[in-house]
Amino acid sequence: MQIHRLPALSDNYIFLLHDPKQNIAAVVDPAEAKPVIQCLKEMDADLVAIFNTHHHMDHVGGNRQLIQQFPDVCVYGGAEDRGRIPGQQVFLEECDRVEFGDRLGEVLFVPGHTRGHIAYYFPPVVSGETGELFCGDTLFAGGCGRLFEGTASQMVESLGKLRDLPDNTRVWCAHEYTLKNLQFALSVDGENPDLQGRFAQVQEARHRKEATVPSQLGVEKHTNPFLRWEEPALQSAVQAKEPVKTFARLRGMKDRF
Repeated sequence: MQIHRLPALSDNYIFLLHDPKQNIAAVVDPAEAKPVIQCLKEMDADLVAIFNTHHHMDHVGGNRQLIQQFPDVCVYGGAEDRGRIPGQQVFLEECDRVEFGDRLGEVLFVPGHTRGHIAYYFPPVVSGETGELFCGDTLFAGGCGRLFEGTASQMVESLGKLRDLPDNTRVWCAHEYTLKNLQFALSVDGENPDLQGRFAQVQEARHRKEATVPSQLGVEKHTNPFLRWEEPALQSAVQAKEPVKTFARLRGMKDRF
């Protein structure tokens, strides 16, 4: 499974999955249709699936045009998003599976950002290779999504599911927010040497206008404050000890950052 990262809108990423053996493609969160159609033309591939993580328009905005262009495409989304995702045909729940080419993806129910948010995790085919996580707006490189429809408790549980995945999992999050996320992370975890080093690398990458997505889950576990609610330094920074309260205070601080 080849993965093509397509920039869209102001800071979105669309992910186009390509199976070169069958010359078929699937798209994750098509914010708009044009870059997807252009990439499919270049590959001369047929679009067979749309995998939506949640209903926000900057993740489903291209659905209708892609359905018109590829009438046989199948549209997947969370069961809790019924009626909110254009063209949705498959209503997924925790532990369901999705198939693309020779890969089988696992569905994780990760509410918090929205009440119906899901993520797609494709485990490695061969032991030691990378898994692929398409997490929409739940987990970002260096951050996490705002709580629009969910609670801090839900988000801690959701992020905990993602944190439990293998360290070598690649994190394909849907926005280029990394630099600002790490600036906030330094404001609450400034003595973290892993975070300091990552921030310097991301600064250089963005100066060269390079993407910072995908990130690696092992890196997130050491540098992303929203996966480290048990860390004493972060608990001290927000004056809380209980995980949900620590997370909630961190998220509130980030909202005002």
